[in-house]
Amino acid sequence: MSTPPTTDTFTAAEVRDLAPYFTNTDRPIFALVNLPETVKGALFARYSRSAKSLRRLFLDEFLGDVRGSGSEVGGSSGSNVGDGLQTVPSPGATRADTLYAKVLNEYGDDSVAQLGGAHLACEGVSNVLTKVLEWGRLMAYLEQSTRYVPYTDRPNGRWKYHVPAELDGSPLRATFVRTLDNAFETYARWIPGLEAHFRAKYPKSPEDSDAVYRSVIRAKALDTLRGLLPAATTSNVGLFGTGQGFEGLLLRMLAHPLQEVRACAELMLAELRQVIPAFLTRVDQPNRGGQWIEYLAETRRSFGASARRYLSDVPGQVSPEVTLTDFDPEGELKVAAAALYAHSALPDAQLLARVRRLSPDDRAALLRAYVGQRKNRRHKPGRAFERTSYRFDVLTDYGAFRDLQRHRLLTLEWQPLSTRHGYTEPAAIEEAGAQSDWRVVMSQSAELYEQLAANGLLDIAPSAAR
Repeated sequence: MSTPPTTDTFTAAEVRDLAPYFTNTDRPIFALVNLPETVKGALFARYSRSAKSLRRLFLDEFLGDVRGSGSEVGGSSGSNVGDGLQTVPSPGATRADTLYAKVLNEYGDDSVAQLGGAHLACEGVSNVLTKVLEWGRLMAYLEQSTRYVPYTDRPNGRWKYHVPAELDGSPLRATFVRTLDNAFETYARWIPGLEAHFRAKYPKSPEDSDAVYRSVIRAKALDTLRGLLPAATTSNVGLFGTGQGFEGLLLRMLAHPLQEVRACAELMLAELRQVIPAFLTRVDQPNRGGQWIEYLAETRRSFGASARRYLSDVPGQVSPEVTLTDFDPEGELKVAAAALYAHSALPDAQLLARVRRLSPDDRAALLRAYVGQRKNRRHKPGRAFERTSYRFDVLTDYGAFRDLQRHRLLTLEWQPLSTRHGYTEPAAIEEAGAQSDWRVVMSQSAELYEQLAANGLLDIAPSAAR
């Protein structure tokens, strides 16, 4: 198939100016490169209000900052990027910042903050904090896995966990450190024993390489033992998000009761302002982000007090681990009607009435056709299945929770991590002879949790749980 040419025409000098920043200068489909995120976003923001093409806008309204900066730029004279590029400045940054200040602060148009983003790494943060970082739907996350990474290193002579600053000066700090040290020591001591157990249980097959077999055995041992690691265990998280996503995240973090979370937000804000500064101008403005942070913090405090008044005298009941608490009895009808909607000119109510008149077999056939021939779990049917919903109450350990929590399409609310629901114990723990040590760690964890809660430190008590 031939590629349609662009409707733009550029002089040879303009082609040289454009080449370092666009993947081509002669086709209608192209990508932006070597530009700050704010400039990319500002270009698209202007794009929506201008009859000019994007590359023409860049030349007319943003490139002037490059020339004014005195930076030397070398580029290809053809339509490809990168040949002979010597120095890439930050073109258009001044204009981008001015435009964002007007659109975001004066007009309040948050949509332009979706047009640029940044990658950020947060290292050595507790698992309590990682769940705060990973709360938002509109961002992407990758976290260091305790399933594949052994937590046996002791940088600066300390196991890899976070001691909350709220414990400074408290006699419980020593108890916290002693309890967590024992958990990590138990974890590290049993890794060889669990590896030996799994080697005996799953002998190496002739077709397996030594390296693959060792990695599989190591992963099984770590996966079994990671239940010993408390939520204070530190981890590394990589984040990618839009300016809007980061702004929302930082506002929530700055309103958080834990000092670790607030301190991390301050560090994140400082780093993000080096790459997407215009997106984050409102975060610490007293009459903008400051009021927002105050609203979030005060609402959490006041509602917590209200909730305690209504719940303090209600005894807890034993419940199954998984309970379907709510569902739509007409869910099947609504999904079938939603599936038909995109293939019809009929209104929704009429489609729902038509589906109601179908026989169960006809509805089943309709839904089978909508789903199609799925070859694997990644072949997902369309959005019609979002027309209905189910609500589950799930009591689970922290490992299973983490798999649920990272599922971005779920509407997920979770309670604070607690030791009061007990714990799960993998069968391999007893089989390998580690049961006694395992239960000592769990018992000490529960005792520490209750001591923290009894001393008004309920916000940091989850750090001791697992």
